[in-house]
Amino acid sequence: MKFSTVKRHFRESIKSLGRNSWMTIASVSAVTVTLILVGVFALIMMNLNKVATDLENDVEIKVLIDETADEAAEKVLIEKVKKLPGVSEMTYSTKEDELTKLVKDFGDDFKLFEQSNPLRNVIYVKAADPQQTAKVAKAIDKYEYTYDVMYGEGKVEKLFNFLNISRNVGIVLILGLLFTAIFLISNTIRITIIARRDEIEIMKLVGATNSFVRIPFLLEGMWLGILGSIIPIAVVTTLYHNIYKIIAPRLQGELVQLLDFSPLVYQVSGLLLLIGVLIGIWGSFMSVRKFLKI
Repeated sequence: MKFSTVKRHFRESIKSLGRNSWMTIASVSAVTVTLILVGVFALIMMNLNKVATDLENDVEIKVLIDETADEAAEKVLIEKVKKLPGVSEMTYSTKEDELTKLVKDFGDDFKLFEQSNPLRNVIYVKAADPQQTAKVAKAIDKYEYTYDVMYGEGKVEKLFNFLNISRNVGIVLILGLLFTAIFLISNTIRITIIARRDEIEIMKLVGATNSFVRIPFLLEGMWLGILGSIIPIAVVTTLYHNIYKIIAPRLQGELVQLLDFSPLVYQVSGLLLLIGVLIGIWGSFMSVRKFLKI
């Protein structure tokens, strides 16, 4: 394709936006509203996914070692746990360490156990895949000298099920919003093209190829997508900046953290721009296709 032809297509697509100003406003508005919803929901879902990942990664298995195990037996047990497939982290803690943690967490009243410590030596284990925690715990429980293996049985499975359902629901809702955006812009652009049906037919009758007719409309859809993504990007950036400034300091030191402002807002902004361009082009493509069959 010649440069002059490409230049002509770009010029015609931009002129068309001005000639059909009301349709342009309607299309941009449709994209804007939908992308604001997509952007806000994307921020929520990405942070919920971060929270879910943090919660999953915090799940650990606590292995209480039997008091009958001597030092050699403990070393054998530790080596078995360390070599077990699916184990990513393992920490050994003596009963003295456990008592120190107890005093730190719940107060000096527990210092009375320093003379006769009733606690046991412990191995803390984390699974490489948090979803496999129960499987790893059951494997460890079969080893000799394990007095008890605790990982929150029942509660952990419910937590993982809830997190998986939340993620799947989020994906479905975002896909639903994207299809809504495509539907809205496709219908809006279709109205524009119907108004220019005679122009398309004349171009076809004088020998214009389908691609020659189609490209200006696809470019027009691209411009509509770009224009429709500007306000959502500004809304998402401003909204998350204010939320992050208020909430992030209060979560310092907590298990659950918000995603950092940067690069999150740049990622979401780029995503919104890309979605805007794609749904604009796709909406135009679907709308103009039927009018090329003459």
